[in-house]
Amino acid sequence: MDIETSYYSSPVGLLRLRATVSYLCELHFCDAEETAAADLQQPLRNPILLETVNQLMAYFSGQRRVFDIPVAQSGTPFQQSVWSALLDIPFGKTISYLDLAKKLGDPKCIRAAANTNGKNNIAIIVPCHRVIGSNGSLVGFAGGIPKKKWLLAHERKWALGVQTLF
Repeated sequence: MDIETSYYSSPVGLLRLRATVSYLCELHFCDAEETAAADLQQPLRNPILLETVNQLMAYFSGQRRVFDIPVAQSGTPFQQSVWSALLDIPFGKTISYLDLAKKLGDPKCIRAAANTNGKNNIAIIVPCHRVIGSNGSLVGFAGGIPKKKWLLAHERKWALGVQTLF
């Protein structure tokens, strides 16, 4: 299947989106170099990319808490189970890496679960940002800790019904 690429300028920076006509396969935080080189003038024709942008706009404006974009990423059965478990973390809530491992049925798989969380290719929609350290620290996020902090604060704000700027 052909994979199309588009970009979305979000409140947490430029996001690269990749999709087939059937599913989203990547939502990636762009670095400064990629942001400078990105072609933002490409018209959106792919229906999955169009819907992804629409749902992201609703998420960032506080009107959407759950995404219903079809997603797919390659991985082992264990990786697929981790990514599936991430989808069950409620909007505005966090769990620890240990809680994630327990949810998968084996507290001893904490490192493998954390490693797989870091390999998630569909940030925000598969909410890897909602996993934190057991002591409450914000650790391990491909987009960087400031973006993780922003996303969690954004979700808490809307989950609590507080619509003031932060």
